[in-house]
Amino acid sequence: MAGEESSPDSATKNIDELEGQWRLYEAYNELHGLAQEFDTPFDAPAVLVVGHQTDGKSALVEALMGFQFNHVGGGTKTRRPITLHMKYNPECDTPLCHLLSDSDPSVSHEKSLQDIQAYIEAENMRLEKETCQFSAKEIIIRIEYKYCPNLTIIDTPGLVAPAPSRKNRALQAQARAVESLVRAKMQHRELIILCLEDCNDWSNATTRRVVMQIDPELSRTVVVATKLDTKIPQFARASDVEVFLSPPASTLDGFMLGDSPFFTSVPSGRVGFGPESVFRSNDEFKQAISSREVEDLVALEEKLGRALSKQERSRIGVNSLRLFLEELLLKRYMDSVPSIIPLLEKEYRSSTRKLSELDQQLSSLNEAKLKEKGRTFHDLFLTKLSLLLKGTVIAPPDKFGETLQDERVNGGAFIGSDGLQFPHKLIPNAGMRLYGGAQYHRAMAEFRFVVGGIKCPPITREEIVNACGVEDIHDGTNYSRTACVIAVAKARDTFEPFLHQLGCRLSHILKRLLPIAVYLLQKEGEYLSGHDVFLRRVADAFNNFAESTEKSCREKCMEDLVSTTRYVTWSLHNKNRAGLRQFLDSFGGSEQSAIIDVKLSHLASGNDSNMSTQTTETRLADLLDSTLWNRRLAPSSERIVYALVQQIFHGIREYFLASTELKFNCFLLMPVVDKLPAMLREDLESAFEDNLDNVFDITNLRHSVAQDKRQTEIELKRVQKLKEKFRYIHEQLNSQQAMFGQ
Repeated sequence: MAGEESSPDSATKNIDELEGQWRLYEAYNELHGLAQEFDTPFDAPAVLVVGHQTDGKSALVEALMGFQFNHVGGGTKTRRPITLHMKYNPECDTPLCHLLSDSDPSVSHEKSLQDIQAYIEAENMRLEKETCQFSAKEIIIRIEYKYCPNLTIIDTPGLVAPAPSRKNRALQAQARAVESLVRAKMQHRELIILCLEDCNDWSNATTRRVVMQIDPELSRTVVVATKLDTKIPQFARASDVEVFLSPPASTLDGFMLGDSPFFTSVPSGRVGFGPESVFRSNDEFKQAISSREVEDLVALEEKLGRALSKQERSRIGVNSLRLFLEELLLKRYMDSVPSIIPLLEKEYRSSTRKLSELDQQLSSLNEAKLKEKGRTFHDLFLTKLSLLLKGTVIAPPDKFGETLQDERVNGGAFIGSDGLQFPHKLIPNAGMRLYGGAQYHRAMAEFRFVVGGIKCPPITREEIVNACGVEDIHDGTNYSRTACVIAVAKARDTFEPFLHQLGCRLSHILKRLLPIAVYLLQKEGEYLSGHDVFLRRVADAFNNFAESTEKSCREKCMEDLVSTTRYVTWSLHNKNRAGLRQFLDSFGGSEQSAIIDVKLSHLASGNDSNMSTQTTETRLADLLDSTLWNRRLAPSSERIVYALVQQIFHGIREYFLASTELKFNCFLLMPVVDKLPAMLREDLESAFEDNLDNVFDITNLRHSVAQDKRQTEIELKRVQKLKEKFRYIHEQLNSQQAMFGQ
């Protein structure tokens, strides 16, 4: 072969192949930019560099490019991922750089290396001052240079491993933010992960720990040991070097790309003309990289006491890594071409359909059509509310349902004067995630359960004596009045908080109907997307209705509670006389019970009983002496008052429970069905007559839709252009394969 000379046909073929590769790289660079700008799901293969801050990550990226541009040094210097679309161009003696606009990545601006450096440093400083000190939005740079490989590399912020002490909380939060960003980037399966490790013992998996959470088999990961020049002197024996260069399978699990790690060294020092600069030009920097590679090979062979094999040499140095990545990415590009074309076709159809919808939306922005849309939405919204109250399973409970515990946290709990909550597990369906009518019913059942089980609060002797007071016509005691005073005060203090808690809880449940109804409308394609002002108006009207209706209903219930605790009607509290008698009998024998019976008859009915015997008269005299004429509180009097208070309190409780449930059903739940439709329609028609632009924000909406249309047209043109490029590349690849097949 030494005597053969390259023919003109061979040279032409090489030029054609090089031009074909350039077209391929250019098409993928455009595809990557399109995916970033419009968030489209294109799998554009690229190399994602992952490493810790001290792993020499940015320095290795610069060495792969053949020139320096980034802010390299200690600490966090990369706060946004930097995407480098590199293209080999032998005619570029100096790097030709274009920075893509953040606001419009289809627009690029030619920048000098100094401008690029200044921009990256300014972005790092800006983000350092913000609450979230990192951004997932990529800085995208296109580069052509005589030393550039044909690669797309994404340089990520360096991972941080802070000490676990309290004083390092800020650094720990920063470490979590960086790891979250890097993990999100690694999720893209089309990316080749370049995992950097700064270690001389493969059992220390600092960066691999993070990488293997996403790629556990390392099947799309290239492992690189950096700073080889500093590791070689640390090995005392040849066997240590052997293990380092060819680690056993038990140490490096998985099936990594390239089968074994790569080993690189990057000479320290910056390019420039200042006194601190080491290299005067990028050519010197490039030459220093090659020289360092030769020195590493010599040093390794000296340590091993033998020559390195061809396979081992292919894993040493930046140039070997660069060649491997370039070939790997080219293969990925060529393999992906057939699958990219259908994706572009799908995106083109989607953009065409979106453009048609925007045209239709623009044409529908007139008063008559907007009013009709508003009225239709009004009717559909009310239909969904009614459906939710009656019961449905269309809305997923895991997304919209609330357990009783969630409901208590978000809508308030039923808490008595003792500050305790009833155990939620004892309430039926407490653990189920409910919404709508089912949730309303459970809340009302809990209210009945909690309030219905409330006992009368304890009564002290001091309260009884203070409640006796002095009558306006005599100074005797009236224990029936005393019992009423105590009972109504206890009942009012006990039940009023529950009334407010029930109103708050049911209002919360009703307001939750709004987002669920919106979800149902969106699911069925009946939602007015883009009309945010109108939708906010409907939401505000509904929430205001729920709040005002709940307040009105609560006030009605409060009137009942006030009337029940202001004047005692014995007919309401005389229904359990047998139980009261049994309660009193428990305090003493038959004689005591007989006296108490007289007291009850006297106090409750006012009748004198037609007793003609002396025994009865004596007992009556004793009764008057112990109740009317004596202020010393006897045990029997205390028991009577306690018994009467219990009976009155429980009577108020039963009445309060029944009337409150009835009123909330009639004056809160039912108005949603029979009053809300008319109220919403009246509000809507009033707004239509007043100023339609205030309802639909037509001016801004028309501007927004027109802007979306322009963006979609731009996207459509770019997709069409890319589709043609990839189809041409696909045809060229097929023709080449056919030629080789012949």
